[in-house]
Amino acid sequence: MSTPSTTTARPTALITGASSGIGASLARCFARAGHDLVLVARSADKLHALADDLKARHGITVWVEPADLAQRDAAAQLLATLKRKRHTVDVLVNCAGVLEQAAFAKMSPVQHQQIIDLNISGLTAMLAHFVPPMVQRGKGRVLNVASIAAFQPVPTLATYAASKAYVLSLSESLAEELKGSGVSVTALCPGITATPMLSHAKDSNAELSKIPGFLIGAVDDVAQQGFEACMNGDAICVPGVINRAAMIASRGTPKWLVRRIGGLFGRKTI
Repeated sequence: MSTPSTTTARPTALITGASSGIGASLARCFARAGHDLVLVARSADKLHALADDLKARHGITVWVEPADLAQRDAAAQLLATLKRKRHTVDVLVNCAGVLEQAAFAKMSPVQHQQIIDLNISGLTAMLAHFVPPMVQRGKGRVLNVASIAAFQPVPTLATYAASKAYVLSLSESLAEELKGSGVSVTALCPGITATPMLSHAKDSNAELSKIPGFLIGAVDDVAQQGFEACMNGDAICVPGVINRAAMIASRGTPKWLVRRIGGLFGRKTI
């Protein structure tokens, strides 16, 4: 990969979890809109393949920075690397995440901790390192990928749903806290989406293959709606009519009933 100039008139979007799924689709959205990109994920080969494709298609500059954001110092090291290369991040997209679908008691402590380390600790560290410079400059955008699972407890996805509830709550808090600063924060809350993460979950639990097709969102549609919401500065984006109806219903339904309904469906997948 050629070494580009460190100065550019184009804004730069940093996208974590960019090697596949929603992250890769979001990278394509920002590339089409004329953003230079910093692509972050553990898989360097997949990132370089995506970078080459986006550079060829859109004439943008793409930097590849492989990193495991579940590691404690990863965000700090990433920021230091970009500072050294004089790259300014105008848009931060936190899409890196992990999902494990199983009964809580059947998952190992290590599996629970992996979800927390990436979905919560890794995302928070990225925000803590990259948002302050945006506030200092008086401009910037953040897109945090949460989930429709953030709105209600989900048996068999207990730790994952709780981690996404954290992401949603933090995003909403920051959206209000940063009003007037020039920095916007958006939470993208997709429902079930056709990604490698869903395929992996189906491989682990055959019951998930029974999910009706109309409930599964197209990854490019989800990413496009998230991109537009981020650029509009919307606080929350829930793609899909069915998902929005479910979100509204969950917020207006007594907690005990939401738990009962979630339990009824969740236990069927165990």
